[in-house]
Amino acid sequence: MSVIERVILIVLDACGVGALPDAAGYDDEGTATLQHTAAAVGGLHMPHAASLGLARLAETGDIRPSPAVLQGSFGRMAERSAGKDSTTGHWEIAGVITTRPFPTYPEGFPLDLVREFERRAGVRTIGNIPASGTEIIERLGPEHLETGALILYTSADSVFQLAAHEEKVPVERLYEVCRIARELLQGEHAVGRVIARPFVGGPGSFVRTERRKDFSLPPPEDTLLDKFSAAGRGVLAIGKITDLFAGRGIDTSIPAHDNEEGMKAVKETARSDTSHALVMANLIDCDQLWGHRRDPRNFARALERFDLRLGELLPLLRPSDLLIVTADHGCDPTYTRHTDHTREYVPLLVYGEAARPGVDLGTRKTFADIAATLEELFSLPRNSHGTSFLQALFP
Repeated sequence: MSVIERVILIVLDACGVGALPDAAGYDDEGTATLQHTAAAVGGLHMPHAASLGLARLAETGDIRPSPAVLQGSFGRMAERSAGKDSTTGHWEIAGVITTRPFPTYPEGFPLDLVREFERRAGVRTIGNIPASGTEIIERLGPEHLETGALILYTSADSVFQLAAHEEKVPVERLYEVCRIARELLQGEHAVGRVIARPFVGGPGSFVRTERRKDFSLPPPEDTLLDKFSAAGRGVLAIGKITDLFAGRGIDTSIPAHDNEEGMKAVKETARSDTSHALVMANLIDCDQLWGHRRDPRNFARALERFDLRLGELLPLLRPSDLLIVTADHGCDPTYTRHTDHTREYVPLLVYGEAARPGVDLGTRKTFADIAATLEELFSLPRNSHGTSFLQALFP
């Protein structure tokens, strides 16, 4: 399909559109991130996403376009992998199914594991509990400054997080310690990510800095990104994509600490880049800032700001571009049973000047259908999990 030369794939982190049939097994029955967010704030104003087909997937207040203004094609995708974390979701989008969930530690990490980490790294730790990152540095920051012990914590996700004040522990030393943890955390304790969380400030006013760094497990098999890169097609990663894929299959990486930076990079890429056939961006705000904090009002504002930037992006797309907008899991900000991600369907919105508009792509059985479609589009080796929807777009 030579008419398409570049794909821009945006993962709107944590924006699910309704509970999966097996959601009860994850304590997520009845969740619906976008629908419940819209209901909580009296409706979402997202006309550009609406024009791509979002209104056909979720009742979101004023998102009700007529068929005459429907520019994109739309569907929803079920997660086939076991789990509901960012790594699992992104890997499945890229064609890799995870059959065993990454381990989580709701009671903290086993003491023998922590002691072995301390021995290898030559450090002491405090904490070792599930906690909010901002809360735990306020609580344990003074002790850390006094003793030098690193703050160790986890969350509902499969993460081993180490926080340290930049004036007490140089950032490069914190990264070195995290690499040691990554080498240790394999097999039974192969957490999805080890995360360095540097912070600054003083008691009562500690602030996490932008020098966070994730140390992820590499995917167990070749992903869509590996295949694009190996074929010389060029892969550009924006935001935390590089971290989630442990740097594999990525030719160029642009950091983005929030949605505004991420969409700025996407727009600049759309306007001027000619060397990458796959641009994959993660937009993190709905997850990192508002979903886990169960803040539907700010979640809604983040969605509407994204829609404004989407409206700025659409005119920049070339006739040979294909835009895909999706998500990696849910994080329903109205859900009260827990503050974890939620196991939901995710949206599938597809737009391109050369593609058919208004196609209902239905309910897809796996996120890997995106990988299968792009593999067919660019004549790449096919993954064994997904089903292409290319012919529906380009009959």
